[in-house]
Amino acid sequence: MPNYRVDFAKEILGVPFTIGSVEITRARDPERARRAAELRFARQHGVGDWRERADLATVAERL
Repeated sequence: MPNYRVDFAKEILGVPFTIGSVEITRARDPERARRAAELRFARQHGVGDWRERADLATVAERL
């Protein structure tokens, strides 16, 4: 299974600023990796939903 890195960013005046990232070591596809990272990011920041801290979540496959 591939590894993924999900970057979370806050958009300010249309410019995304990365505020955190989560490594997902095993996921079947990018969509599952994104969902797992959203949950982990929310837990790390003590919020119920990741969108309280970030505006964007982008997934990149790691080799």
